Amino acid sequence: MNTIEKINLAEKFDLFHDHYHPRMIGTLNGQKVILAKLKGPFVWHSHANEDELFYVVKGWFNLEFRDKTVRVGEGEMIIVPRGVEHRPVAEEEVHVMLFEPLDTINTGDAVSELTRKEVDRI
Repeated sequence: MNTIEKINLAEKFDLFHDHYHPRMIGTLNGQKVILAKLKGPFVWHSHANEDELFYVVKGWFNLEFRDKTVRVGEGEMIIVPRGVEHRPVAEEEVHVMLFEPLDTINTGDAVSELTRKEVDRI
């Protein structure tokens, strides 16, 4: 039997301090529910087969696309359609929650020191 427990996002964010190292807090219908802290630029990448949802819990960041930049602030979310190249850039630390399929790799088609093939569960 599955245990049903509420999740306190602030408590989960307090468990880690590194940037661009996602942590899974649950699953939902074949999707990972992930928390991450962003600061500085990420890598340009796209996901060929999956959309990606970013929900800002605290702070704000710019989501860069090749043709525009969108500022996403606290309490806002943005969905990046599959195949669209993008790069998150955070001037100050920002806390985000992401929803993506279980087999999604955080850097999509790009491989870098920020690539996490396995996501730690907290």
